[in-house]
Amino acid sequence: MSTAHEAITTASNGTRSVHDEEKGLYRSTTGVTMSPELFEKLYLTPKVPHVGDYNKRFANPTALGFVGFVISTFTFSIVLMGWGGASGFSPVVGIFFFVGPVLLIFAMVFEWVMGNFFPMMVMGLFAVFWLSFGVLQLPTLQLGAPYATAADPSGLTSPEYNGVIALYLIVWGFALFTFFIFTCKINTVFAAIFLLVSVACWVLSAAYFKVQAGEYDAAGKLQKGGGALLFVVAILGWYMCFIIMAGEMRIPLSLPVGDLSHFWPRTDVELGASGHRD
Repeated sequence: MSTAHEAITTASNGTRSVHDEEKGLYRSTTGVTMSPELFEKLYLTPKVPHVGDYNKRFANPTALGFVGFVISTFTFSIVLMGWGGASGFSPVVGIFFFVGPVLLIFAMVFEWVMGNFFPMMVMGLFAVFWLSFGVLQLPTLQLGAPYATAADPSGLTSPEYNGVIALYLIVWGFALFTFFIFTCKINTVFAAIFLLVSVACWVLSAAYFKVQAGEYDAAGKLQKGGGALLFVVAILGWYMCFIIMAGEMRIPLSLPVGDLSHFWPRTDVELGASGHRD
């Protein structure tokens, strides 16, 4: 028999595991109990009642989205820094349309299915960022044509064109910084990713403003600076992805992520109960 707060099941190896909501433990697909802290570490979202129960039936999609984000960001940052004499994104334009967005969109859909609100928002945000920025790298669209002059037939170095892109990146920086505020509920690594990527957007925006002003040397330095920030972001993203994959594969690693959830009230309680407690 079972009660409202305890369900005893028999695992395939003959052992039994307990799901005790009063203790704040949640069973995974293998019968292993999961604390709210561990849930936040693996899914990068606070554990709340009736949200995330699909983790008993579906695989964790968070790492998949991270893989798409990290591969794209690594490539993007290295080209921005000009490693090996690299310049331009035409040879790797696939990162803007296939590598990043495809994996991020798949992850977003399954985060939505599983009820993980914040990871769903994160995956969707980065998916549309790569898609929208990728459009800027397609010469066939001739986006600079309205600003073309005899000296610059492409219009890509015109002050107006570069000013628009600079403003576009400023807006993205503020959007990402808004997400950074909410990552302060989860862990330090995740928060650092969003803080650095916000600053990187503003640095790259400054690079476009320098191009607008004709200060190409300063623009090149700012571009490399933004690339360096994104390179750090990619390293942190891969570190977080490795931790999630190790946890899901039951590899006994205890790598630090700087848990921040203990600074906040518990979220694995009903809203009504939380209201009465307040």
